[in-house]
Amino acid sequence: MAEYDKPTSEAEFQANFKQKKPLMNPTEAYYESSRCLFCYDAPCIQACPTGIDIPLFIKQIQTQNTTGAAKTIFDSNWLGNACGVVCPTGVLCEGACVYNHQDVPPIQIGRLQNYATYTTMETGKQLYAPGPSIGKKVAVVGAGPAGIACACELRTLGVEVDIFEAKDKPSGLTVYGIAPYKITNAEVLKEVAYLQEQLGFKIHYNSPINSKEQLKTLEADYDAIFLGVGLGKTATLNLEGEHLDGVQGAVEFIEELRMKHHKVEVADTVVVIGGGNTAMDAASEAARMGAKKVVLAYRRDKNAMGAYGFEYDLAISAGVDSLFNATPLQIVGDGKVNGVRFAKTHSVNGELKIVEGSEFTVDCDMVIKATGQAKQGKFYELVNHLDIDQRTRVKVNESYQTSNPKYFAGGDAVNGGAEVVNAAFEGKMAAQGILAWLKDK
Repeated sequence: MAEYDKPTSEAEFQANFKQKKPLMNPTEAYYESSRCLFCYDAPCIQACPTGIDIPLFIKQIQTQNTTGAAKTIFDSNWLGNACGVVCPTGVLCEGACVYNHQDVPPIQIGRLQNYATYTTMETGKQLYAPGPSIGKKVAVVGAGPAGIACACELRTLGVEVDIFEAKDKPSGLTVYGIAPYKITNAEVLKEVAYLQEQLGFKIHYNSPINSKEQLKTLEADYDAIFLGVGLGKTATLNLEGEHLDGVQGAVEFIEELRMKHHKVEVADTVVVIGGGNTAMDAASEAARMGAKKVVLAYRRDKNAMGAYGFEYDLAISAGVDSLFNATPLQIVGDGKVNGVRFAKTHSVNGELKIVEGSEFTVDCDMVIKATGQAKQGKFYELVNHLDIDQRTRVKVNESYQTSNPKYFAGGDAVNGGAEVVNAAFEGKMAAQGILAWLKDK
């Protein structure tokens, strides 16, 4: 039985997708911050990819210096507000909190981070300004988390920045690819606007870079180029019936939902194929859109899933059913999908084997493929002398400089698809690498 009714208005959509980590009020923030033990070795800092001084910003909140707390956060992570909301804090900072060893709930670090940064953004407080100009210009390809972080850091270092973004909104995955119950579009765009107003980087929307001629123009007009292009569309399964009406990639499904909300049509019965965090999001979203039955199908057992445990629990709590050790063989239908044919699997010495004679079909009206994203290999081929590894990731040195010295890269282009916080860190570090290289020149 469906846990959610189909939303027919924006109000109903927001009710179904209410925020998982709502903004704290000042009283909640005060009492939560007072729980911090300010550990001398601060394992939470060690667990944060951007190395935010977490005890310091919590102490600043506790002493009602919210603006100071926000600056402590942004100094380390230019996407500090978004990361406070969307980071998997349970396996990062909060997962490292010493309270976990005492059967006491960890400090809600993410929500405190969100409180400090959002409250400061609401006031419009000026925290940053561009550094003195050094007479250099950098082009950033992609306005995702890595590109935004790179641009912010470069502006504080006195470098002019132009970002070229293929879509009509900034922040990449954060605004297009994360479930609406994790963060709203308005909050994502608010942070980018806040940073852009203070630091003055330019974003050219609907401006894809997809030819050698465009790259040659950038090379002539700019002193360095940062590649923050992210990942592509959902990878294909190479299954018969994959192109039937009603079959959709998870990335595309989530993006459509983020943009159109209650206007998106979701079938009554949905099969989601995959075992990663994106699969969990897609399944949970389908359920929240009023699907009567959602089945999450994964070819291995539950313990082998790439998804975080809390993401799986969230999907199950939304009414999603799970099907393990089932590999898809064919998407069936006549013009439109009406089911997925599976076979049971088992593991033999770590190798996945199909159980002979175990085929069965799960009826459905919609299939969502959450089977990873294609890399931007064709784009990388446009850049001269750019080395790519066997997993179609851009190779970089410790300064995030590529084999073509004028190009730097970070985020999904380099790590193959990690968290927003990883992209924010790499973009910032790449900016520092760009500055060092420009000075050496």
